[in-house]
Amino acid sequence: MTVRTDPHLALVQPVQPLTPEGCQECLQLGSPWVHLRLCLTCGHVGCCDSSPNRHARRHAAADGHPIAASLESGEDWRWCFVHEAFV
Repeated sequence: MTVRTDPHLALVQPVQPLTPEGCQECLQLGSPWVHLRLCLTCGHVGCCDSSPNRHARRHAAADGHPIAASLESGEDWRWCFVHEAFV
């Protein structure tokens, strides 16, 4: 995995998951998800691109919060949705 420097890292804040039990929108809709992603700007929890609704990507685009981290146990990585790269 190649990790790069990204100007969007300036948007990263110390956050806590707003809905640690699952994807915020999927919980409201009663929809399933595959993996969870944590917005590192506001703490929004969204589902990954392998999930039917791709809420993490939608949140990044709608709210201008491009950096997300995996909320999966044993995973320690961050992704920039703008640059489509690990950061």
